[in-house]
Amino acid sequence: MPDVLLYAAIAVLVLYKLVYQQICGVLLNRRTLVLMPLLLTAVGGYLTLKALPGASAAELGLLAADLLVLAGLGVLRSTTTTLAERDGTTFQRGSAVTIGLWVLTVAVRIGVAALGAALGIAGPLTSASIALTLGVSIAVQNATTYRRIQRRGLPLADQRTAVSR
Repeated sequence: MPDVLLYAAIAVLVLYKLVYQQICGVLLNRRTLVLMPLLLTAVGGYLTLKALPGASAAELGLLAADLLVLAGLGVLRSTTTTLAERDGTTFQRGSAVTIGLWVLTVAVRIGVAALGAALGIAGPLTSASIALTLGVSIAVQNATTYRRIQRRGLPLADQRTAVSR
């Protein structure tokens, strides 16, 4: 039961912090680009490491494929957001395509778990790695966004700034 509550809390946090804020737009800073993926990856890495001893080679392969696909989706999500200078930092807003890619990201994660179950290779690692895969996907999205900010010469504040609409 505690794992289910943890996954539900992660899902709510991701939906609010990332999807909702990308629809409305958000002023970015280094902290907002690093904190969420770092927390998700750390928690997910811990849970994944705990489940690793019982994982089969097939389940590890499924996890590797999942990570690659979700990282690719992170790159795509970043490229569908608009970046502009506002209030001394970069303002980011997602598009309908960004939201569609978030839906696809969730569908892929669910699909991988379903595929693993159908093939009889899903075990504790498949569910334990949810936070890790989301964290990696968001980290890749944010790293791509950071690179876009740098290429365009946009400012990036060091401190947290208010959300704008």
